[in-house]
Amino acid sequence: MTSGFEHFSQVSLRDKDCPPSRQFVKDATAVANTQVDWLETADAHIFKADLPGLTRQDVKVIIEDGQTLEISGERKKEETSKNDTWHRVERSRGAFLRKFRLPENIYIDSVKAQVENGVLTITLPKILAPRPEVRTIEVL
Repeated sequence: MTSGFEHFSQVSLRDKDCPPSRQFVKDATAVANTQVDWLETADAHIFKADLPGLTRQDVKVIIEDGQTLEISGERKKEETSKNDTWHRVERSRGAFLRKFRLPENIYIDSVKAQVENGVLTITLPKILAPRPEVRTIEVL
């Protein structure tokens, strides 16, 4: 399976004789328009992604090898009649994919994800460091 991103590795964007393909532009726009915030609190890492119009069935969240958070999905094209005319198309559509390298202190088994009002929230609890145990040592 290929996407327009292979084209990027072979062609300079400044090359006027060979501009980027439409598929590349579409793919790059979909990725660029998937805005994600990453907040670290004392207890967790929290990711929030704006995904207007998408439901939980449209979004996939994966943690690869316990190290990489992957958020993917697809904004589908609206069906229209052949007689309809678009005057402006500004909203991105198509597949999107974002990846983030995770710190080592994530408790993978307790990760939660939900979509509400077009916002995907992923909560990755931290493995809390054990508190140092205080021991009294008998002096001989």
